[in-house]
Amino acid sequence: MPNYISIQSPVSDQIEIKKSNFQTYLFPVKTEADCSTHLQALRKDHPKANHHCFAYILGEDQNIQRMSDDGEPAGTAGPPILEVLKQEDLTNLLAIVVRYFGGVKLGAGGLIRAYTTAVSQALKKAHLIQNINQMLVNVTLAYPQVDRFNYELSLLKGKVTPIDQSFTDQVTFKLAIKEAAVEEVKQHLNNCLNGQLTWQELGIQTIDIPFTKDS
Repeated sequence: MPNYISIQSPVSDQIEIKKSNFQTYLFPVKTEADCSTHLQALRKDHPKANHHCFAYILGEDQNIQRMSDDGEPAGTAGPPILEVLKQEDLTNLLAIVVRYFGGVKLGAGGLIRAYTTAVSQALKKAHLIQNINQMLVNVTLAYPQVDRFNYELSLLKGKVTPIDQSFTDQVTFKLAIKEAAVEEVKQHLNNCLNGQLTWQELGIQTIDIPFTKDS
């Protein structure tokens, strides 16, 4: 299981609902100080906005959760933003929605839907990562074996993530392999390449790799 799931890099998006503009900003963060820095920067960038609503979750166990309606009716902005992050099981993530009021009141239900939609839509643009314990392995092989090796790696998608490769008189691939799949991957590659590879385990590290729902 992932230690946690977050986003790889900042994301921004915007929607308009009944003339109000909702601008959503997502940031990968590690501390509450990070959150404060991003929030202050956006307040400075959008001084004429009516609201700067936010929520964030921090920690591998999601133990730190904060939110703010920032002047919207109680419970109509911060809680729905936070709920989207919780439903996606995300952490180390800050979501800020900057609202420019367009003159048409949305009502409590309309605001909840608007803030929920704003964050959900922005998340669709994000590249998710999982921070997870992986065995790092160097696999060295001859050039004629590279195509077959890459093909076999494609069959192991979800268990192996290529990290790097280097070229000398041979080719060395650095792989991140899920702990539970190390022996399976090693046996598979050895069998398919007739044992004509060098396998060097570098140790377990906690690293970020791409995440999908079926990871």
